[in-house]
Amino acid sequence: MRLGLYSKQSIMTMNWHQTIKITLLSLFTLVACEETIHRPIDENPLSFRINDRQASALNGSAFATSIQTFDLETREEAIFNEIKNGNIPAFLIQELIPVKFSENIDDSLYNVTIYVMPDYLAIGENSDYFLMPMTPILAQKVMDEIGGILPTRKMVDLIWSAASVKLSPNPIPPSDAMITMPVFSQHNMMVLNQRNAFIDDYPLGSLVSGHKKDVILSNRIAENLNKVVIYGWHYTTGVPIQPLFSGHVNWYADYSHGIRGVLAQCDINNENIAVSDVLHNPYLYRLLSDENAPMEITYYDTAVSNYP
Repeated sequence: MRLGLYSKQSIMTMNWHQTIKITLLSLFTLVACEETIHRPIDENPLSFRINDRQASALNGSAFATSIQTFDLETREEAIFNEIKNGNIPAFLIQELIPVKFSENIDDSLYNVTIYVMPDYLAIGENSDYFLMPMTPILAQKVMDEIGGILPTRKMVDLIWSAASVKLSPNPIPPSDAMITMPVFSQHNMMVLNQRNAFIDDYPLGSLVSGHKKDVILSNRIAENLNKVVIYGWHYTTGVPIQPLFSGHVNWYADYSHGIRGVLAQCDINNENIAVSDVLHNPYLYRLLSDENAPMEITYYDTAVSNYP
């Protein structure tokens, strides 16, 4: 019988109490993850499902201008269509960044790799792109479309630690306008100016963090389905401006929100496994989440009825 994440050699070195425990846990993991482990592997499993960008596609500035006067639902429909049609800057998707770490759980060592976009989701091209805030409704639709998943709080911290470029948060004073396109555009320009200061040493495609809050997965989703959960926006000291927060309604998005694409598959001890299966697992969830229980729900509701 295959024991999933545990090698034959590692099991032989354990005492019989450990072996029984690990065998049972492995069997549970295999049952929970059987669909993923036996799923046919794509030609390039370490990439998102994204169409080729068309030569006629709008650059980031032009697209942002084109949706300035749209209401929220119409704006998000336009954003989704651009992403579906491949209007994403090449540097975001040419090569995903492997974020690697090791962790011990009950004296068992796990080597874990998650694969992430080098920056937050954007519309446009390398020379002119727009980091696009989204509601969790749209963010989830995008993840479903491209084969991704949103990060957890623990994953956001891991991404920040691994980032080659750690930008300082650049807040705009709060106002009713912070959910509008003009303020989105203002902050986008502020962030791009920050990023350009590092471009010679760390070209596009380098892992960047610190410039946005993340829309994340959390057990708070199950507690209140009509809320968005956000976290992050780390200072260069590693302290986040935004602790775990679920006070906004799920159709809320402001200029500070970023959507980090994480591949829906990760590697654990050289085993390819769905991130959602890990988060559901009552033992392994601790590898990808720092909350005190496995996740009941690893997605947001995408029904259009969620919009105001």
